[in-house]
Parts: sequence; structure tokens; C-alpha cells
Amino acid sequence: MKINLRDPKKIMKLSKLGCFHQSKLSFLRSFLKEFKTWKYNRDLFDLDENGFGRAVYSFSKNKRIYSLICFANKIDDKERSDRVIATKWDAAFTLHDGIPSKNDLDRLSENVPKQEGSPERKENVNWSFRTFNKEKKKLDMSLPSDHSIKKEVVLKNLIKNQNNDFIAWIGHATFLIKLGDTTIITDPVFSRNAGPLFFGPKRYVDPALNLNELPKIDLFLLTHNHYDHLDIKTIRKFPFKDAKVLTALKLGKYFTNNRFKNVKELDWYDEVKINDLKITFLPAVHWSKRSLTDTNKTLWGNFLIEYKGKKIFFACDTGYGEVYKKLGKDYGPIDLTMINIGAYDFRPMFEKSIYHTTPEEALEVAKDLKSKKVLGTHWGTFVLSLEPILEPPKRFKRNAKSFGFNEDDALIFKIGQIENLNYILK
Repeated sequence: MKINLRDPKKIMKLSKLGCFHQSKLSFLRSFLKEFKTWKYNRDLFDLDENGFGRAVYSFSKNKRIYSLICFANKIDDKERSDRVIATKWDAAFTLHDGIPSKNDLDRLSENVPKQEGSPERKENVNWSFRTFNKEKKKLDMSLPSDHSIKKEVVLKNLIKNQNNDFIAWIGHATFLIKLGDTTIITDPVFSRNAGPLFFGPKRYVDPALNLNELPKIDLFLLTHNHYDHLDIKTIRKFPFKDAKVLTALKLGKYFTNNRFKNVKELDWYDEVKINDLKITFLPAVHWSKRSLTDTNKTLWGNFLIEYKGKKIFFACDTGYGEVYKKLGKDYGPIDLTMINIGAYDFRPMFEKSIYHTTPEEALEVAKDLKSKKVLGTHWGTFVLSLEPILEPPKRFKRNAKSFGFNEDDALIFKIGQIENLNYILK
């Protein structure tokens, strides 16, 4: 395992170290088999007033001593054993030559974002498909006539803006972003349902365009593997197989198996330059799952797109987390944050999703990122939760001032809307 401890951005190598919260124990078991001895360093256990702790395990191999350092949130003060690094807490691991000093631990701790990754559901969460479907039937599914723009108008506006930088909403988390000579598509879902075969939530609004009506796509960004973001039918039928694909670790196979030729998997904090763009893959407070056995076995994350001095932050589905304060410090200010504002309310089963921001939490994330404008995404297309389908944009606009934004800076698009980037950022 090669980790550059001089580069704090490389500390959080979660996938390579197997640090997803439900697979830490299996990782440790396989890791420890490679070492002759290991020892828990009780004297180096540390816990601050916020419950952020550090634990150190030392190993001997080939007459050299290595240390595995665990940084974890919400550690019970009584948990001073190997349970600290088992499965329960948001955590990060790193390797260190020799036994670290307290100064080493302090230095490393400063660079570990708190509450990033995949938070664990509370024990009182009582999910029920039966209850969900029963409550979903009570939702008012009527939409205003201008919720979507007519397709012929969308096609005309595409031609009109073909030489401009623009952002267009196709639906849900699917956007077209044209920056210079690069046209980007995000999390494209063109199927009628978000699930395997004919299962999963059905669209109640068609995409603004059909797949065969898309302009040439140069860059395909995929944030994570949930069915309302990774649509295998769309990937199979995608007309631009020569587009470069950037996606999270362990998701490349969905593209290479479907004749995409230029696919790159990214770990958190990885950077890629494409034409005049710089793309950075950053942490999100979310999770991954497509089957009964693959929970958090693939990565997820946000994309930061930098272009001619402008910064656009495209959020993976995310809950709120302190990590956004650190990202704001390291990467802000952001010109435009595009973030999920729907799929948060699951009453009466439980209060809210910890993996999806409410409209207010989305504004708080944008504030932490030092954003100038914020665009609401992930609403108005599928019923994924139980809030009224038109509630997210109303709450989003209504609460903007409470988080330091003018109401006009909290943007809501119609499906099919295309806006010039300079107009958005003015």
C-alpha cells in the first residue's frame, strides 16, 4: 500500500484501504494476515471533547515496524479496544512508518475531515415498503403546466446556445453543462423507472430530451451507483461511447462492459485535467448499494469543475456533514453549487434521511462551501420519499435568506430550462 503521508489530500484513501463503514472489520482481518505481529497502543489512544478519537495499532514485518492509525468520529470513551476500528463509526485509516509521536497524530488529525463518508443509520429507523407505498398514494401528483418546457422549445434553445457556455436541466440529477469545447452530462437517467428491470420508482415527468436528441457529449460524470443515478439501460444505449467517463472507484466496469473506451475511476481528492477544465472528485456524505450484498463496496462523491476561474460544484446525493466546512476552506469560494434538495422526508417511518439534505441543509452546505449561487437538483422527477413533490423548491427559495443568500441566488430550473452560464453567475 503506497500512501504519501506528506500530502494530506491522500490520507483518506478509503477504497484502497477498505474503509467503508460496513467493511472495516473484513478489511482488518485480511490486512492482519499479512503481518507477523500486531499490538494495540493503548497509550496513544486519544479522545477529544467532540468525540473525535485516534487509535494506533503497530505491526512488525520484515524487521520493520508499521502503524495503522484509525481516526474515528463518535467513539464511546469506554471503547478502547479493537472495536474502535471495527465497523461502527465514520472513520479513516492511514499507514505510518514506525510508531507515531503525539505530534505526528496531531498533524494527521488536522487533515482528516470529520463526518465524511457514510454515516450509520440510527437504530430506530423503521423502513417498510408497505408503509412507504401506502403513504406515497396520498401524495398530490398534480404539476403546474410550466414544470417542464416543451421539447421543441428545448431543441431550439440548444441550437441557440450551441456556442455559449450553459447549464440545462434534463431531469432529476441529469444536467448538460457546456463549458468551452466540452459538453458534460451528469448522472444521466433516461429510463422510465429507477431500478432493475421494471422495478423501482417510475418517472412522473419525461426527460427534457431523448437520448438520441442529445448534443455530442464529451464528458460523462457519474457520482455513485444508486439506480436513480447509474442507469444501466442509459449506459448501454448511450450514443457517444467515445466520451471520456469520470466515475467513482469500482464503477468503471459498468462502462468498459458497454464499449466505452476512455474510463477513469477516481478516489476522493483525485484531480483530472480535460481540455481547459480541471475536475476534482471530493467527499460526500452518502452511501452506495445496488444489491443485497454490495453495500458501500463502491465509492461515491462530488465533482468540482474548474473552468476559466469559475468553480462549479456538482453534488452527489449528500447529507449534511462538517466535511463541507473543510471543503469550503480548501476549495472555496464556489461560484455555483448544484445540490440535491429532494428525497428527505420519510415520516411516519422515521423523520428524515441522513443521506439527503433537506432544502435548508442544502443551503447550509452551499454556505459552508462559500458559494455565490446555489441550484436545487434531485427533485421533480421521481417519488423517492414522502414530502409533497413541490415542497422542496418552495422551502429552498423561502429559506435562502436565512443562510446568507438572496432569494434570486437560490436557483430553481424548469425541466428543459437552458441558461447561459454568465447569466446564472451574474
